[in-house]
Amino acid sequence: MLFALRFAEPIARGEVDLTFRRWKRAQVRPGRPYRTPVGRLQVDEVDVVAPGDLVDADARRAGFDSVEAMLAEADKHAAPDAELYRVRFHKLDEPDPRSELAASVPDADDLTAVRRRLDAMDARSAHGPWAWATLAAIAERPAVRAPDLAASFGRETAPFKADVRRLKALGLTHSLPVGYELSPRGRAVLDSRS
Repeated sequence: MLFALRFAEPIARGEVDLTFRRWKRAQVRPGRPYRTPVGRLQVDEVDVVAPGDLVDADARRAGFDSVEAMLAEADKHAAPDAELYRVRFHKLDEPDPRSELAASVPDADDLTAVRRRLDAMDARSAHGPWAWATLAAIAERPAVRAPDLAASFGRETAPFKADVRRLKALGLTHSLPVGYELSPRGRAVLDSRS
C-alpha cells in the first residue's frame, strides 16, 4: 500500500489506523505485514463499504477532515467500477526481518548458499544472466535511477525492478530515494565472488 509521507507521524502516533481505497478486488489481506513508505504495517481487516455509510470520524481515522475529502482522494486514480474498501491496520514496531538480514554479514556457509542461489537465478533466467551483473552494476553505480540502470542492460524498467526486488528479498540491496545500493550482506556476497 502506498501512503503519502504526511501520514507517517499520525500513523506512528496511532491517530491514523484506517485507509480507504477503490479497487476492483482487495489488494491486501488481513493478517499480513506490508512494507510502505511510512513503515511496516499489519493489515487487521479489509471490507467493502458503501460511501454513504461513512462518517467524519472514519475520515479522521484515515487522516482526512471530512468524508468528502477522503473520497475525493480515493477516487483520484480509481477505475469507474472499483469498489470502496476500508482497510484497518496498525504499525509494526518490531524490526523488519529483511533489513536485519541485509545488515548481517554472512558466514562461509551462508555465502556459499547465496552464491548458489544467484547462480541458479542466472541459469534459469529467460532473459539471460542478470543477478550477478545487476549486483555489480548497483555496486558501481549506487543511487542511479532504475530506468537508467535497466537501460544499461537493454531492459524495460518494470521487469528490471522486479529482479532487483528478488535481490532485495535476499538481503543484498537497499532501495534509496533514487536508485539502489548494496547492503553490507550484498557487498560481502559480491566481494566473495572475486
